Amino acid sequence: MTAHQILEGEYQPSSAKWVRDQVELYERTGGREGDTLMDTGMPVIILTSRGRKSGKVRKVALMKVEHDGEHAVIGSQGGAPEHPDWVHNLRAAPDEVALQDGPEPFAAHAREVEGDERALWWDRAVAAYPPYADYQKKTERHIPVFVISRSG
Repeated sequence: MTAHQILEGEYQPSSAKWVRDQVELYERTGGREGDTLMDTGMPVIILTSRGRKSGKVRKVALMKVEHDGEHAVIGSQGGAPEHPDWVHNLRAAPDEVALQDGPEPFAAHAREVEGDERALWWDRAVAAYPPYADYQKKTERHIPVFVISRSG
């Protein structure tokens, strides 16, 4: 099963070539290749969401932050002043989500976390990918944290 089958509709690849290439390689090889962030060796997952404006299926590789079968995705955008587009997509359609961490994607639900739960997941995220701490220092915005859980 592909993320396209989980989330029906037209796929609109990222405008960034490296994102398009990584998503394609990861999906084509069932996560055996394209499973790390560039040359860092740090693992990534593929997040699929519904574009809030276009309604099209969108995909992005994000750092892998996993605990007890749930994943967190961090809207850091490298500490940029604005949220990445996928943050708005998850807020608009939290049940139109798929996640791929390995060979097969699965249908999922996203929920934005705050307070103590956010702090716990933020610590896990920084442990998995230490630059997140620097990204928060670079921006005045509150970096969103979403927990992604399997549907059903």
